Amino acid sequence: MHAISVTGLRKSFGDHVVLDGLDLSVHSGTVFALLGANGAGKTTTVKILSTLLSADAGDARVAGHDLAREPDAVRAAIGVTGQFSAVDTLLTGEENLLLMADLNHLGRGARRARVAQLLDQFDLVDAAKKPAMSYSGGMRRRLDLAMTLVGSPRVIFLDEPTTGLDPRSRRTMWQIIRDLVAGGVTIFLTTQYLEEADELADRIAVLDGGKLVAEGTAAELKRRIPGGHVRLRFADQHGLDTAMSVLGQASRDNDALALRVPSDGSLRALKALIDQLDHRSIQVDELSVHTPDLDDVFLALTDQKVTR
Repeated sequence: MHAISVTGLRKSFGDHVVLDGLDLSVHSGTVFALLGANGAGKTTTVKILSTLLSADAGDARVAGHDLAREPDAVRAAIGVTGQFSAVDTLLTGEENLLLMADLNHLGRGARRARVAQLLDQFDLVDAAKKPAMSYSGGMRRRLDLAMTLVGSPRVIFLDEPTTGLDPRSRRTMWQIIRDLVAGGVTIFLTTQYLEEADELADRIAVLDGGKLVAEGTAAELKRRIPGGHVRLRFADQHGLDTAMSVLGQASRDNDALALRVPSDGSLRALKALIDQLDHRSIQVDELSVHTPDLDDVFLALTDQKVTR
């Protein structure tokens, strides 16, 4: 089942085309990451799919509801955590969550129970009575996401949720996202941190100039970019020479007694290489597979500098 399905989505601001016929689908209970440089259309996509902005053309269904004809049903099924925290810093963490519980029309008993559950889930119990202005950046981000979850959404849009966080807070947020998905929630994630997409996403799409230029798993996208290879290291010069005569296209490192064999990193290519070596009874001391990372993919597909 698709949690999100989009066909031909278009949006322009004046003469500037932001989305140019966007097509994508997101399976339920997965993390879908949308990558792109600043201005690529990521935030516009999130705003349209979360009913905050209308599209100029195209069809979309979110959580089984038509975006144009059933916006209220879409809103009831989703949660949104934007680039900038929606936390009221004058209120305590608990008061922020109680406010969201009131906006979601939870009963008195239900709202107290839900708030207590979320404070515990996001490790905010000790800070619950403190003003949010005293929270660290990571704590505010956790509170922001907890507020999104008050209404138990089935689909959550996270628009660059870890921007500005330190590495430890970022990894804490990653674990929270994994736990949500394990509970059946669908996450639509936009990010400029390529490591984040690599760590979390079941599928990744690359947006450039308002169009999807690639989509697939992290491994599939990496295999599209030249530069992948298998490194073989041998115990002696004889093994190196024999392997070189068999493999042909490999480049050699005599000092390290190693060969670099071009490969797309797939299981099929690796098995074919091993079969070649086994057929000639060539002993290999060490084998390692090297593929381009998402930085390479992003640069190759968008010709943009990577934001770290």
